[in-house]
Amino acid sequence: MSQFQLWYQAQPRAIRLLLTINVVVYLLWRVVFVHPEVTELFVYLHLALNPAIPGILFEPWQLLTYSFLHLSGGMGGLLHILFNMMWMVWIGRDYERMYGPGRLFGIYVYGAVGGALLTVLLGALLPGMEMFTAIVHGASGAVLAIMTAVAIHHPQQRIGLMFIGVVRLIHVVIGFIALDILFISGGGTSVSAHLGGVVAGLIAGRVALNGGNPAPWADALFNRSTSSARFSQSSTSPSILQRMEERLAAKKKGASQRPEPKQTAQIYPMDVGRGKRMNETKAEVDRILDKISASGYESLTRKEKEVLLRESESD
Repeated sequence: MSQFQLWYQAQPRAIRLLLTINVVVYLLWRVVFVHPEVTELFVYLHLALNPAIPGILFEPWQLLTYSFLHLSGGMGGLLHILFNMMWMVWIGRDYERMYGPGRLFGIYVYGAVGGALLTVLLGALLPGMEMFTAIVHGASGAVLAIMTAVAIHHPQQRIGLMFIGVVRLIHVVIGFIALDILFISGGGTSVSAHLGGVVAGLIAGRVALNGGNPAPWADALFNRSTSSARFSQSSTSPSILQRMEERLAAKKKGASQRPEPKQTAQIYPMDVGRGKRMNETKAEVDRILDKISASGYESLTRKEKEVLLRESESD
């Protein structure tokens, strides 16, 4: 197995799915469908976002399908999809591992649809401005939604940037918005799709920060294939994510004591040694979750992250 295959298999489910769709569509577009004019016309007119009303009302799927298309040619088109996918993996991977594939996938969809709706709205209000009426494609709005949601849900989240150093993620999002506004007259960039994605991510992040689930429908979609595993999990101890949410909720309410454990029936194997190891592991996970609640995910050591990932996958 190659290094790329190992890296790909190590990515969480939603990241793998979104990467696969975007990259496969891009390769098909650049290699297979780049020459036939009929195919090119169909993709631009029916799959990319054409924000003009009433046309969009008869093809509402464009509100989502455009976010999986990167149609620009040359080096610019390659960099477009490359940076979108890099940011999505960089910011979304740890978030998905903490909260599940449904939430990340749902935020991606919200960002795409939010960016499209704002573009359609501004195109209707300002029909004379080409930047709001031109055909739109690309995942930038959806990726900005993920970045914004993570930044709002975890305000202390920091990332390291080359030539800049370690900065808070929310400042990176603000920087992208500032660049959009600064170069608002430049061609080739849908500022409205970017801003719509940021707004969608802001709403999703606030819902998550208040203890809610911004995308329960997406959780159900991803959980359908693992319903039996989750049923067996529900009959034992609360999962890592449930315990994490309990700690965050307790911290927000100013609770000075740890939340009482849920009264669920616990099944212990008839193996005293194994039971002791399970209790030690649970205590270690609880300590790590307390550390995340106090100082954020980035405060964890590499070993602590590995423990958290291993136990979350076994839940």
